[in-house]
Amino acid sequence: MAKIAVIGAGYVGLTTGACLAHLGHDVVIADNNDDRVKSLEAGIIPFFEPGLDELVGDVVKSKKLSFVLGASNASGNAEFHFLCLPTPANTDGSSDLSYFEEGINEILTVLQPNSIVINKSTVPLGTANRLQEAIARTDVHVVSNPEFLSEGNAIRDFLQPSRIVIGSNSREHSERVAKLYSKLNAPILMSSWESAELIKHTANAFLAMKLTFVNEIATLCEMTGANIKDVTDGIGYDPRIGSDYMNAGPGWGGSCFPKDSASLAQVARSFGFDFTLLEHTIDLNQKHLDRTARKVQRVIPTDSPHKKVAAWGLTFKAGTDDLRYSPAVEVLKRLEEDDYEILAFDPTVKEKLPQLTSTVIMDDPYGCVNGADALIVLTEWKSFKLLDMETVAKSMRNANLIDTRNVFNRVEMEKIGFTYIGMGL
Repeated sequence: MAKIAVIGAGYVGLTTGACLAHLGHDVVIADNNDDRVKSLEAGIIPFFEPGLDELVGDVVKSKKLSFVLGASNASGNAEFHFLCLPTPANTDGSSDLSYFEEGINEILTVLQPNSIVINKSTVPLGTANRLQEAIARTDVHVVSNPEFLSEGNAIRDFLQPSRIVIGSNSREHSERVAKLYSKLNAPILMSSWESAELIKHTANAFLAMKLTFVNEIATLCEMTGANIKDVTDGIGYDPRIGSDYMNAGPGWGGSCFPKDSASLAQVARSFGFDFTLLEHTIDLNQKHLDRTARKVQRVIPTDSPHKKVAAWGLTFKAGTDDLRYSPAVEVLKRLEEDDYEILAFDPTVKEKLPQLTSTVIMDDPYGCVNGADALIVLTEWKSFKLLDMETVAKSMRNANLIDTRNVFNRVEMEKIGFTYIGMGL
């Protein structure tokens, strides 16, 4: 079993470290935030991810996982160094690598001979090559090993992966990293640095395009009388297309799709390639968010004397507390601009959001809808289907239900008394 340092105790770093420790490796996770390190040592996970608190507790108890303040304190005795640092988007779509570079600089002087620096962070094409040049040591090797974790399913995605991608300039270094995953039953793709970096961006950009295509077809369904569920079921049976990522929604978002799509488009531009398809995908998603907001505006005109909207769901999808680039938040921003009164409920959000200046966060879904002129469902939390919708309809001033995730059955809701508006139905 290997000695591993994980630099960064965020979503990717904590999941990666805990899962590697679960596989039997000796793992030390480092972070530069003292409060976060102390919280983790106390067993407090700083974000919501199903099962992660139990897994971290188990591997800490077995002494396979520990936490330290400062990257150099983790890397001094390690053979493998996983970089799990944020690479947020700049305004032009490029990736901000400042956190990444700070992490490298901190461990550079303590790296042991024959160490392997493994990049888990999502970085633009060419980063591994530049990193190897910056390290300027022939006895330290860089490997690109992108993560494919989906929030809400991160542990399963790590321990039961669809594939493991390892990119390097040496087969020997790739094989050393591959051995870390020897207990997992998954295909391993060994490639160049550039291919590994492009695989991650391409995967997310492709899924974003797939979601955009479905949302565009959903709009066409609304105009023609077709049903998006019938259409996506009909094409999803085709093995060349598949049924995953075929649900119409308010638009796509989250921590990966917007950032990675913008980054790939920016990389393409930097090489002089006109990636019109991807650029248009990003633009169409913004237009779809506009269309989603207009569904509310059609049932409650902007000049109406009663403009009280209840919103269920704020996170970018169910199963996470992540609000980054959330389509729910983006839709509500558009309604705030037209002075709608908004009360919102989400199972994982308890405090006012800086992104939404006038939206009131409620701690109860029933209180959220009291006296509302419309209810818009923006996140597909399963708990919403367990609520008494007849009580909800009776407590509203006007029983308009805009179901942007098609959580509820139109016929059932209309029997209760709702005016039901779905996506592509």
